[in-house]
Amino acid sequence: MARPRRSDDTRALLIEEGAAGLLFNGYHGTGIKQVLDKVGVPKGSFYNYFDSKESFAQAVIEHHSLCVQRNLAEAFVGAPDALTGLRRFFARLTDDFVAAEYTGGCLIANLGGELEGSEVLRGALSDAWATWRDGVAAALRTAQAEGAVRADIDAADLADLLLESWEGAVIRMKLDRTVAPLDKCLRRLLDDYFRPDRASVAV
Repeated sequence: MARPRRSDDTRALLIEEGAAGLLFNGYHGTGIKQVLDKVGVPKGSFYNYFDSKESFAQAVIEHHSLCVQRNLAEAFVGAPDALTGLRRFFARLTDDFVAAEYTGGCLIANLGGELEGSEVLRGALSDAWATWRDGVAAALRTAQAEGAVRADIDAADLADLLLESWEGAVIRMKLDRTVAPLDKCLRRLLDDYFRPDRASVAV
């Protein structure tokens, strides 16, 4: 396999550093010079890779979406069933939060509250969310076929409920500095409301 060009390597490094900056400092709190300095790229070279800060943030969001897709796929490798794969995926997210000492949170949610004025970035965030939701919905659909999840509610609706509840739990986690809200979210949904024997519960 041919080695990637240095320009491709540098662009990837900028995106990875940008992902960390946007996650912890937000869009407006992340300076391009700060990112360039950490990667060791001259300021004037930024526009060799991106047209603007907005296009840079868009690339970061798309990179984040691909990482989520990869992590979701990896969680199912060797998993005996779909629910086990989902639990592995959320366990990895939880471990990442603990490693970051309950800071950062979710890039999509963080930027979603900050960038509603940019149609380009709002669209990128919406696409990233939809891709994440669709991946979780596919897993829940398999779990329905396996008889582990109630089938009276569409898998996409269940995925929306799970991820929207998860994001609320992430906010509480950051406030209280504990993963207890995350554990409670999964327990109440995966271990209770999503169970087949809860199909008679009013929606």
